[in-house]
Amino acid sequence: ATRGGGGGGGVEPNTITYNSLITISGNTGRWREAMDLLERMQERGVQPDVITFNATISALEKGRQSKEALRVFQRMAEAGVEANTVTYSALISACEKG
Repeated sequence: ATRGGGGGGGVEPNTITYNSLITISGNTGRWREAMDLLERMQERGVQPDVITFNATISALEKGRQSKEALRVFQRMAEAGVEANTVTYSALISACEKG
């Protein structure tokens, strides 16, 4: 990937880039976009981390999508990413909101 200049190249998004975009999506009420970003990230071979999953679950919690939040939690476990207190807090909140 190149930075700036000619040639039309761009910076390839990495985990940090996706985490930022997912967080922004969640904070602005766009949970579907957060889910799309998680999908696109994995399709491009960028490995999600605990922050990625937490941000996605939080976006779903804010959008009152508890079932989808639980599905993302399952995907997190399948990916071998260990949940933390932030994960569980967001899941509990999502389940409370429905």
